[in-house]
Amino acid sequence: MIDKWDRRFLELAKHISTWSKDPSTKVGAVIAEADSKRVVSLGFNGFPAGVEDSEDRLGDRAVKYEMVVHAEQNALLFAGDRAKGCVLYVTPLAPCARCAVIIIQAGISRIVSPKPDFEQEKWGEQAKISDALFREAGLIMDYGEE
Repeated sequence: MIDKWDRRFLELAKHISTWSKDPSTKVGAVIAEADSKRVVSLGFNGFPAGVEDSEDRLGDRAVKYEMVVHAEQNALLFAGDRAKGCVLYVTPLAPCARCAVIIIQAGISRIVSPKPDFEQEKWGEQAKISDALFREAGLIMDYGEE
């Protein structure tokens, strides 16, 4: 169930997403403590520190997809052990399968994101795999509005 704090953290993730230099898909993530509602970490999608984010690389999807660090990954890397038991807020896309395994391994207990379109050609299969992984691992998935 989505409450006012969930909406606030999704709005914060939306704001964080604007920091991404990706011209086509800007994603933001917030990790917050479940009880205290304190922000533990933030992340947005982009290239690793020290790697040039040139227009050529950002404009070439094949290259970009191999080089980009996803917002969820950035937030988890900065959070470290503090992520265990926390809630992950991510927008505008639900986590992909690549991120799902890291989210599970980091000990995140709940994920709040916009409801994925499981039938969408581009991201639907990824969303199905992630959703199945989260459910099998016992994570709570709350899909909110974008």
